[in-house]
Amino acid sequence: MRLDLIDLQLFLHIRDAGSITAGARRSHMTLASASERIRGLEDALGEPLLIRNRRGVVETPAGRTLAHHARLVTQQLEHLKGELSQYGNGVRGHVRLRANAAAVSEHLPEVLADFLVAHPLVSLDVHEHTSAEIAHGVRTGMCDIGVASDAADLQGLAVLPFRADRLVLIVPKDHPLADGPAARFADVLDEPFIGQAEQGAMAALLTHHARLAGKTLAYRVRLDSMDAICRMVGRGAGVAVVPEAAVRRMGRAAGIRRVRLIDAWTRRHVVLCVRDPDQLTLPARQMLDHLRAHAR
Repeated sequence: MRLDLIDLQLFLHIRDAGSITAGARRSHMTLASASERIRGLEDALGEPLLIRNRRGVVETPAGRTLAHHARLVTQQLEHLKGELSQYGNGVRGHVRLRANAAAVSEHLPEVLADFLVAHPLVSLDVHEHTSAEIAHGVRTGMCDIGVASDAADLQGLAVLPFRADRLVLIVPKDHPLADGPAARFADVLDEPFIGQAEQGAMAALLTHHARLAGKTLAYRVRLDSMDAICRMVGRGAGVAVVPEAAVRRMGRAAGIRRVRLIDAWTRRHVVLCVRDPDQLTLPARQMLDHLRAHAR
C-alpha cells in the first residue's frame, strides 16, 4: 500500500471543510482531480473513506482512522520543517487557530497582525467556532490552538489565560433601559434584536440561553460585522448583546448605551487552549508564546 502525502493532506482538508469542493479549493486542486485522488485512496485502502450526501461528506470509521494518522504524519512533518528551518532564513510554517466570536472580532485582529509582521514566512488559518467546537477541534487535532470561553468544557487540555470577556446589552440612547444599571437576559428577549450571522458562535450562544428561558429571539437583521451591529443599534433599529470590548471601541461613535447583564454566563474569560504545548510545531509554539505575551 502506497500513501501519498498530498492525498493525506487533501483528505484532511475535505474532512475539515465538510465537502470535496471546499477541500479541493484548500488544496489548490480542481474538483475532478481531488475526486479522482480520493477514489484512488479508497481503492488502495479497500474501504470507503467518505459518505457523500447532498450537504457534503462525512467520514466513515475507516476515514476517521485515516484522519487520525494523517494528522500525526502531517504534524510530524511540520515539526521537521520547523526544526530544520532554524538553520535557514527563518521559520516557515502554517498555524491553524479556532476562536470564538468575541476573540475574532475584538481580541485577535491586532495581535495576529503583529505576529504575521514579525513572522513573514508563517501563514495562519483562522476560523470562528463556538467554544465547545473549539475544544473539540483542539482535542481531535483539527487545529493547533484554540481561543475559547472558559465556560466551555476544556477538560484534558492545557489552558492559559488570555483576556476578560464580559458580554453586555447595548441599546439606543433613548431606550427605556439606557439609564438602568443592569438587566437580565431573559427580561429583554421580547426586544427586537440585531444579531450576528446565524452561523456565528455568538448567535449560537444567545440562541441557547434564549431557549433555556423558554423563548426565541426576534431578530430584525443579522450581520457579520460587530461594528455594523453597534451602528444599527445606535440608529434605533433594535438591541444587541456584544462583547464589552466592542462597546469600549465603538460606543461613542455608534451612539449606544451599555447595560450590564447580571446573568452569570455573561461574565467569562477568553482562554488559550492546546493539547500539549510541548508537542506543537515550532510556528505554533511561537504563535502561542505571542498570544501569551499579549494576555491581560
